[in-house]
Amino acid sequence: MSTSNPQAELVEQLPPLEEKRLLPIVALFIANVCSFVGDVLMNLAIPWLVLQTTGSAAKAGITAFSFMLAVVISSFVGSLLIDRLGYKRTSVSGDIASGIAVALIPLCYATIGLSFWQLQLLVFLAGLLQTPGSEARYALLPDLIKQSRMPAERANSLYDGVRRVAGFIGAPLAGILIIFIGTANLLWIDGATFLFSAILLAWAVPHTPPVRKASEKKGSYLAELKEGLVFIRRTPIMLAVVITVMITNMLDQGMVGVIQPTYAKEIFGSALALGSLIAAFGGAAFVGTLLFAWIGHRLPRRLTLGLCFTISSILRFVPLVLMWPLPIMIVAYAVAGPLIGPINPIFSSVEQEIVPVEMRARVFGALAAGVTFGMPLGGLVAGYLVQWAGVIPGIIAFGSIYLACTVSLLINPALKGMDKQLGAA
Repeated sequence: MSTSNPQAELVEQLPPLEEKRLLPIVALFIANVCSFVGDVLMNLAIPWLVLQTTGSAAKAGITAFSFMLAVVISSFVGSLLIDRLGYKRTSVSGDIASGIAVALIPLCYATIGLSFWQLQLLVFLAGLLQTPGSEARYALLPDLIKQSRMPAERANSLYDGVRRVAGFIGAPLAGILIIFIGTANLLWIDGATFLFSAILLAWAVPHTPPVRKASEKKGSYLAELKEGLVFIRRTPIMLAVVITVMITNMLDQGMVGVIQPTYAKEIFGSALALGSLIAAFGGAAFVGTLLFAWIGHRLPRRLTLGLCFTISSILRFVPLVLMWPLPIMIVAYAVAGPLIGPINPIFSSVEQEIVPVEMRARVFGALAAGVTFGMPLGGLVAGYLVQWAGVIPGIIAFGSIYLACTVSLLINPALKGMDKQLGAA
């Protein structure tokens, strides 16, 4: 007589659990630190170089416009390139190309000379090549989260946290290096950070094949881009996020690319003062992301998002308007930092839950293009506003609009679905 064990048969039929792998996601975090440090170095070095060589806030605004226009264009077309090449290949090749493009600026400056229009071309090229690599690294994240078996809020908090660490490291480093080696030479180091990021990802992250839709049908370039935009338009949460973040990013670009460097030069007379503010904010924001990584999955997303974004905005703009002493201003930015920590992880977690895997690159690319769409205008408007009205009126104008956007997160009915996503997680 034969006997069978139903439990044993059931166990045999269950698929094996995927092996837990931490190395790829840790490598992604480290690569992002290097790449984001490079971004911070360039974001401080380029406007400071323009202010040093021309003394014009308007020209600093034009330079910010050139860079961000390239970023927006690249965001629209880069996502479709990612679909065809795969996440890893695009990330590695994008970082290599970015490193070369950035290195061309000090190379030309030291050899044939660098006129203003030539700088615009090189800055545009750097922005054009940088975005696909950045988008591809973000598109890698959901699969690496599954491999590592981390909660989404925790992994996204760490992913955003490395950006904050980059600000904490890169901003004072840029200020110190500008003093000791000069603005142009700083860009050599910037280029090297992108190359290191490419090498690390090529070694540690598994190969990802080109992405195709489930039907394996290949539509036209514009048709696939339209799919990403239509998905956002038909998803109320995504549309509300894109509109709000598009405006705040536009204002942030004007602040970081023009107003804050001009403020530091006019009020404090030093790039190190600007680096100290950014470092205080970035370092404290990293603490906020770590805290959110620990308890974020227990918090209501919408309320956390609205309150943290609003209070941190007040602490960032008011000290500048009132021209507080630098040490007190640094303390205010250090208090604002932890409050900004949950913002991007909340957005990222919701996006990853909503977007189908086969549309990930297209929708994420359309999201990136949407939220950066106004950033070229932000730098341009800031430059001419400061040139015409002065730096303090510019801060008041930008801060008022920014605060209205953050408050809207608390009352916009389209965002109620965020907490429904939380319940499903």
